[in-house]
Amino acid sequence: MRNHLLHLLPAFAIFALCAAPAQKKYDPGASDTEIKIGNIAPYSGPMSAYGLIARTISAYFTKVNAEGGINGRKIKFLSYDDGYSPPKTVEQARKLIENDGVLFIFASLGTPPNTAIERYMNSKRVPQLFVAAGATKFGDPKNYPWTMGWQPTYQNEARIYAKYLIEHHPNGKIGVLYQNDDYGKDYLQGLKDGLAGKIPIISEQTYESTDPASNSQIISLKGTGADILFDVTLGKFAAQAIRKVAELGWRPVHLLNNVATSVGSVLEPAGLENAKDILSSKYGKDPTDPAWKDDPDLKQWLAFLETYFPDADRTSSFTVAGYSVTATVVQVLRQCGDDLTRENVMRQAANLRDVKIPMLLPGILINTTVDDYFPIKQMQMGRFTGERWEQFGPVFSGKVGS
Repeated sequence: MRNHLLHLLPAFAIFALCAAPAQKKYDPGASDTEIKIGNIAPYSGPMSAYGLIARTISAYFTKVNAEGGINGRKIKFLSYDDGYSPPKTVEQARKLIENDGVLFIFASLGTPPNTAIERYMNSKRVPQLFVAAGATKFGDPKNYPWTMGWQPTYQNEARIYAKYLIEHHPNGKIGVLYQNDDYGKDYLQGLKDGLAGKIPIISEQTYESTDPASNSQIISLKGTGADILFDVTLGKFAAQAIRKVAELGWRPVHLLNNVATSVGSVLEPAGLENAKDILSSKYGKDPTDPAWKDDPDLKQWLAFLETYFPDADRTSSFTVAGYSVTATVVQVLRQCGDDLTRENVMRQAANLRDVKIPMLLPGILINTTVDDYFPIKQMQMGRFTGERWEQFGPVFSGKVGS
């Protein structure tokens, strides 16, 4: 009997190993009960309107926690103000990683702030996930494998505008106003690449994010005789530019970059009548467009705001962006299961396959691979009616060769 039992011991050991649950793996910021996520946003300063994105993210995580968390774990969301100042961004990133011990930093806003921490994040091997900026540099897995964007790149977006101009305004003359940093230069490069010299850019005017206004640049552009304005501005600068164009009685074909198309945060301060006929592009459903009034996504979004963020601006695309990007990171964390290491977070972020995210336009799905760190690649042109954005034309990409 004793010999028989000894003979069976290896079999019992194998059975026990097979029956044991998969081993849980954690890096700093994760445990059996909690996932700690960091964020940096401009709650103050010239870009403070964009703080609404982070406030929406916080509300979404409150919803997630109320529904039981992700794989049984609650989210602890730590979001700090950098005032859109890169040195402050560095300070806050160090605080989040070295003092607070977050698992990763998520959806921090702006090209200059994220550029300032990109090398640090990668040296620490901490995910800088779904950066809230469309600079092409945030999709470079070969050199920065721990940094990933989310929205369409600025260069792709600008190439979409170039396609539109070549088709509809081939004899135009373009004046460009852009922020003098990597964000603005990315847009300008995409436009030039897309135009391929087919339409001339006759003037380029820049402003600094610390400037009080950009009105003098608009006056200069009008004086050049440009009949197309490519407006690469953010927040208050976008509102100022729209107002100044109207004050001057200038009627160019006005192309406004997507990041400044919020009705509530930009166009209303500019004066809705002043924004009439402005063109831009969209990848998310505009909450002011009655075409979506019976859309299930919009109804769920409104219900979310009513319960978890009742004071939110329901006319702002920033609340839509915060909602959709958080739904994306929730999908990543679900895919992570019980392997909540920083390496697996990036592995799952780079393994999104035809993911449908609420409030993205029909036909736009999220796809990533280890060689493709650009989750959203498609957009659709839109025109502002004076009350709302109306989309027109196909959903298409500005990628080279598409």
